[in-house]
Amino acid sequence: MRDGFIKAAAVSPKIKVADCKYNTDQIKAAIKKAAAEGVQLLVLPELSITGYTCGDLFLSRVLQQAAEQALEELAAFTTELDMVVLVGLPLAVGNNLYNTAAVLNRGEILGIVPKQYVPNYGEFYEMRHFTSASQSDLVREIDLCGRKVIFGQRQLFSCTEMPDLTIAAEICEDLWVAQQPSARHSLAGATVICNLSASDEIIGKADYRRMLVKSQSARLICGYIYADAGIGESTTDLVFAGHNMIYENGRKLAEAELFSGDLIITELDMQLIASERRRQNTYGVIQNDLQLYDQHGYQVTQFSLKSKEHSLKRTWPAYPFVPSEISELSARCEQILTIQMQGLRKRLEHVGARAAVIGLSGGLDSTLALLVTARAFDALGLDRSGIVSITMPGFGTTDRTYSNALELARSLGTTLREIPIQAAVLQHFADIGHPVDQHDVTYENSQARERTQILMDIANQISGLVIGTGDLSELALGWATYNGDHMSMYGVNASVPKTLIRHLVAHAARQAEAVEKQEKDTIAEQDKIPARKLSAVLRDVLATPVSPELLPPQDGEISQKTEHLVGPYALHDFFLYYFVRYGFSPAKIRRLAKSAFAGDEELEPQIDRWLEVFIRRFFSQQFKRSCLPDGPKVGSVTLSPRGDWRMPSDASAELWLEDLRRAVDMSAD
Repeated sequence: MRDGFIKAAAVSPKIKVADCKYNTDQIKAAIKKAAAEGVQLLVLPELSITGYTCGDLFLSRVLQQAAEQALEELAAFTTELDMVVLVGLPLAVGNNLYNTAAVLNRGEILGIVPKQYVPNYGEFYEMRHFTSASQSDLVREIDLCGRKVIFGQRQLFSCTEMPDLTIAAEICEDLWVAQQPSARHSLAGATVICNLSASDEIIGKADYRRMLVKSQSARLICGYIYADAGIGESTTDLVFAGHNMIYENGRKLAEAELFSGDLIITELDMQLIASERRRQNTYGVIQNDLQLYDQHGYQVTQFSLKSKEHSLKRTWPAYPFVPSEISELSARCEQILTIQMQGLRKRLEHVGARAAVIGLSGGLDSTLALLVTARAFDALGLDRSGIVSITMPGFGTTDRTYSNALELARSLGTTLREIPIQAAVLQHFADIGHPVDQHDVTYENSQARERTQILMDIANQISGLVIGTGDLSELALGWATYNGDHMSMYGVNASVPKTLIRHLVAHAARQAEAVEKQEKDTIAEQDKIPARKLSAVLRDVLATPVSPELLPPQDGEISQKTEHLVGPYALHDFFLYYFVRYGFSPAKIRRLAKSAFAGDEELEPQIDRWLEVFIRRFFSQQFKRSCLPDGPKVGSVTLSPRGDWRMPSDASAELWLEDLRRAVDMSAD
């Protein structure tokens, strides 16, 4: 349970219809297996003690009594187990028979939750046997298995040791209706919804069922555990596939293969769910509105679970900004390029600018900015010659980046200007009395500021806008010269991380290659030449090490490699995502990184070192982010001071550094 994780599972035991003793033994075996895996929350299918397909046998007192006896036996079985178990059974209460979920913990029956929406259509005739539980009914005590037990729809089950873990139950059809009980449960405080279900399998239904669970977990910002009836149910008219699923805030964590009934296990992140709910202040508003018209409150029952150190089964992508599926990646890249283009298009149109200025270094960031600007000019019907690409060779410029900058500007049809900065910077050194051979921060930043001055002044000359090239990763680390490359008139890359920029440029290269490969009768041969040159230069840009090129090269090669100085962007982007998106602690981010980069012989050993660097730089460099130029938001993580990230420039990092130190010390022990 450290870091907010709870190990959760769903299973569909093989049953025999109406054989409560056999089914109880199968459920016990499933519980025992789950306990051995460290599971602390287990959900079984609807009416799993009897089987869902008993038909009119549900009305038999013999079956009802056997189900109650089985429930008592299962409750006793959990006495020594550190687990909450939800199991389904028919239950007679007064003159009515209900389809219910029983919640068990440490030998106790914490509560009985009846099904609210009982179907009576198609192949489902539950109203023939069961009474619908009204959502407005007050919870009440009933006598069950020789004890007093809470019965009713409006019940929550909250963990004493982990307050963010609050469980609620709904049953099958409750998910499929227009107004699901789980919506009200979540607004009342439930963070995990357990659905005990018996959904028959027909063509196409699995996709729809999956969509329902995914969307419900996303809308309610919750964990959603769906346990489906499976093997052993009657096949007189229906077949059940045991389609078990566990989702968290719209993300699939685990899913059973159809007709397997497998025990699926994963970890739900209760800190993540709590963090997401707190970010959305409208969630709290709806909760307050609910209390205004809600005449009947919820019964909250506490339960206890031991704090455990779970080994994590779920995985975290090492590159959270980059989709893993190639088809999805291509679509994502195109969407991001379009968002960037539309942002710049609007700004150019608004100020009436028919010209743009870009400092072209031959590196990834300026390449992406130029590609976006070309798209914006095309969308506005402007000639690309209005894009002034300026290459400004300095003390660290290599032949490779210089030639790539020239070729990129020409292949995109922009106006190319070359303005060397060495003489101007040397004059500046003389003016301020700085030794030419002193390669310090003044030596480096003087070049960056000289370049920015050139860009700004030329933009004034031609009534254009300076297009910023800095990216999200650089902003997080403060890897930009204040009032140098830090400044522009519109920063198109401001919310695009470095790990994603590489894929955006690669996407543009593939598009250029696709043009080159088109049939001659579709595109003229001479029109393929620019595409051929563009794809070649983009491929070489992708192969070039990331560098500001502010120090003299060695043997004609880049001597100043950014990732050697501030650390691998793969790690920093990972840290950035979980720090800003979810507000996770450094200790938790470290744990997730150790899992995501496990087996990576280069990156895994560097996690502790660079996570400390990330924390220090993120806090110390906020002043640069506090005065950023405008730029389009393309993802859920951005550092704009006007919206998504507001932080004092002099905030102390000590709490976060101490959290990391404790985690490192604990792992050393």
